[in-house]
Amino acid sequence: MARTGHVNYHVHAPGRQAFEIDAGGIVGNLISPELVETQIALYDLRQGAAASFAIDGVAFDRSPSTVRTFGEPHAWQATYDAELTDLLKRRIGAQEVVIFDHTVRTDDPDAIRKPARNVHSDYSVQGAEKRLIDLLGAEEAAEWATGHYAFVNVWRPIAHPINSAPLGFVRPASVAAQDWITLDLIYPDRRGSIMGLAANDKHEWIYQSRMTPDEVVFFNIYDNAGRPSVAHSAIDLIEDPTVTTIRQSIESRTLVRY
Repeated sequence: MARTGHVNYHVHAPGRQAFEIDAGGIVGNLISPELVETQIALYDLRQGAAASFAIDGVAFDRSPSTVRTFGEPHAWQATYDAELTDLLKRRIGAQEVVIFDHTVRTDDPDAIRKPARNVHSDYSVQGAEKRLIDLLGAEEAAEWATGHYAFVNVWRPIAHPINSAPLGFVRPASVAAQDWITLDLIYPDRRGSIMGLAANDKHEWIYQSRMTPDEVVFFNIYDNAGRPSVAHSAIDLIEDPTVTTIRQSIESRTLVRY
């Protein structure tokens, strides 16, 4: 049986739209393009449905970490990076893994990084190609581009099972090409571009309820061989109104070579 939740879809507009991150030099200040709140039906994979990385671009796994506190300074990072590298080599067949960003998100109005509540995928074609060069340099990026590479996000709850704002995904087969909108991403020190998603009644939303810190979800956010990118968003949904723990998570962006 499907549950219902709410997400914020992007909308088509005559001109180019953009997110401004840390706008005006203020950390955590976000200026967003127009969004429209939409109710969706959401299918829980714990109830018998399945998701395949090869087909859906998203998969869930039980993968306990020896790291439990993801604070500053990043003394935990080398250990966690090694765990994620092993996971991606085993589960998706990556031959080489570059982990370049960890973001801890807390569902609190005062948090610097809150859950992303817009339906999106993290890279456009141009944004991915530029990020490849930013990470590797022009010469090595050109060498990677002759083969098969991808950007893959790995997401994990922190401290408690997820009771509110779970991460949901749209099955790529239910997305039409015209649903995607290219958006600029403006940081104080660099620019990029991502893909926002406009609403479509045919979208099929999936998630895994009450994910724990021993579980991860990994999903495709760009693939140069044409494997589908996965639209995703935090879902406005509360599993149990008697539970008051705050949603905390860590997402790790990785570059993989197959």
